[in-house]
Amino acid sequence: MRSRRSAPRRRIASALTALALLTGAGALSTGLQLATAPPAAALDNGLNLTPQMGFNNWNSTWCGAQFNEDMIKGIADLFVSKGLKAAGYQYVNLDDCWALPLRDAEGNLVADPVRFPSGIKALADYVHGKGLKFGIYSSAGIHTCDVKGFPGGLGHEQQDANLWASWGVDYLKYDNCNNMGIDAQKRYKTMGDALKKTGRPILYSICEWGSTGPWNWAAPVGNSWRTTGDISDTWQSMISIAQANQGLANYAKPGAFNDPDMLEVGNGGMTATEYRTHFSLWAEMAAPLMIGTDLRMAEPETFEILTNADVIAVDQDPLGKQGSVVSSANGLVVMSKPLADGSRAVTLTNEGSYDATITTTAQTVGIGGANSYTVKDLWSKKSTTGDGTISATVPGHGTAMFRVTPGSPVSPPTGMTYLSDLPFKSVTNYWGPVERDRSNGDHVAGDGQAITLRGRSYPKGLGAHAPSEIAFHLGGACKNLVTDVGVDDDAYGHGSVVFRIYKDDTLVADSGTLTGKDPAKHLTADLTGATTVRLVATDAGDGTSWDHADWAGARLACGNGPAAGTHPLSGLAWSSAGNSWGPVEKDMSNGDNQARDGATITIAGATYEKGLGVNAFSEIVYYLGGSCSSLATDVGVDAEAQGRGTVSFEIYADGTKVADSGRMTGITPAKHLTADLTGAYELHLVVTDGGDGTNSDHADWANPVLSC
Repeated sequence: MRSRRSAPRRRIASALTALALLTGAGALSTGLQLATAPPAAALDNGLNLTPQMGFNNWNSTWCGAQFNEDMIKGIADLFVSKGLKAAGYQYVNLDDCWALPLRDAEGNLVADPVRFPSGIKALADYVHGKGLKFGIYSSAGIHTCDVKGFPGGLGHEQQDANLWASWGVDYLKYDNCNNMGIDAQKRYKTMGDALKKTGRPILYSICEWGSTGPWNWAAPVGNSWRTTGDISDTWQSMISIAQANQGLANYAKPGAFNDPDMLEVGNGGMTATEYRTHFSLWAEMAAPLMIGTDLRMAEPETFEILTNADVIAVDQDPLGKQGSVVSSANGLVVMSKPLADGSRAVTLTNEGSYDATITTTAQTVGIGGANSYTVKDLWSKKSTTGDGTISATVPGHGTAMFRVTPGSPVSPPTGMTYLSDLPFKSVTNYWGPVERDRSNGDHVAGDGQAITLRGRSYPKGLGAHAPSEIAFHLGGACKNLVTDVGVDDDAYGHGSVVFRIYKDDTLVADSGTLTGKDPAKHLTADLTGATTVRLVATDAGDGTSWDHADWAGARLACGNGPAAGTHPLSGLAWSSAGNSWGPVEKDMSNGDNQARDGATITIAGATYEKGLGVNAFSEIVYYLGGSCSSLATDVGVDAEAQGRGTVSFEIYADGTKVADSGRMTGITPAKHLTADLTGAYELHLVVTDGGDGTNSDHADWANPVLSC
């Protein structure tokens, strides 16, 4: 958030574009070792396992006089009386201008006595009395964003955090204005550490506008992070922000979500059709649902949109996955979001101005193979049963939204898939539920910590308690499973467990006895032809106390890789593609930040008809299925960088580096790289910055040819 009367909206040069397969698997793997740094585990404060829902006044009031104690109490009252609390909304938050321009003699923040005559603690108590939670605002700078220059938190982090905790604050939105040029990661981590030291659970919403790619660093620091500049109440603003956020699906996880800014629903600048699109896309992207309209003046239609239980259920699905774009031709955009029960939420968005028919299939959205499908329209509430065809005539600027549920189990899609992203076929567990991407913890769902084995944290995996058995339907589609196993560190060195993997009823991997002091063990299991895989954790004979059993980074390889022969990589579908400036381009250079705006791939005067144009930092992942032998490619900085730019090209086979260009500059001739990929299931093409920032790091994979 910045003052709408001051700095112009920034163009976010660091917005990452990522096109992910709908397996729910990220671009990086743990079970196969990691091509680059592992995706960070979410902030372990037990909050925000699903995206936050609540209210923030900024979009409707800015710093106007109507922003005051009576307004916030009125919003809390309406949360209860209008069913918003029952629908899942819980935070009632203040934004900028709640404080006086100067701290007191002890350096403490002081609430504006005109706006908040009862004080912030009394207001928080009122909100808490409604069974709701209370949030506040500051900035990671010397002043907040409003032009009046209210005091920011820089240099006062622990003092402010302690004060907020004493008031009963449950949520902090921390902005990025007046930051004195200090490194963003340092500033935000300092406040995050201060919040932890208060001992009070405070949801931490990082609002640095996507300027430094927070999706790359913010997961262990905050519960959500802004990915773009401020939203405004227009179609163009809303849809451009959605487009920027859509490519970041691989970074969302329970406890850590991409935040494309607050909702404008009900503020009057868009039509009801556009507001339904806004709400649908935010839910599909697992975004925070923070109401930004003054509910005291809202129309009934606004409440109908904001309380649509089926759409909210998509946003709040416990799998915590962000939907990914399946197709986007001619402004007709299809997205698919994996859900914990094995169904998919599918949006069909018409970004154009006239009615258009949009059609996709269950196979395309990632759940092909069932005998029939139930398709429920989440706005009309109409359900149909059929072959999995999903189609609607969508008005201009409209979105049709469906929940597609297979009538029989479906096999995992082709590619690498984390087990924690798949529905259970069956599950038994001695103590509490099996947890996805967390340790077993206590007996309540979501109360575990980050999966940790001898000090190493894993962002993905399953947390169980022996005796336990977890089964997944494979349908003969998968080839192997890799996982690290061990007793979680939250057992404090106690516990002893045996981990076994069964291919149907055949034992294919056995860890032997592992205690709470033993290092993690890596298991690999051949699952070729299996209908079911069963993960069994048993007590090793000394009782079940502390038998917190982790299947850490467990991943399946399913389906076949490319056909036999040679293949230009630009002619194959990737599993995921991340890029720091615009989309990865096929058969052209990276260009600017729009799709298909590059030129002929050219390295030091040599031109190439085929290839991939990227900008560091970049990673492209291809599923090989164990069927390929080698990759050959030229690499270099594209001529469009005009001699600038420094990069390094790296090739990984199942996480093992098999080729490295070394540091290359904008005047370095092309280098030829070859990589042995024999037996590899996954290929990662990584381009890193050469140490001087990512500007002009236009990097080419020139004429890359895969042999299979």
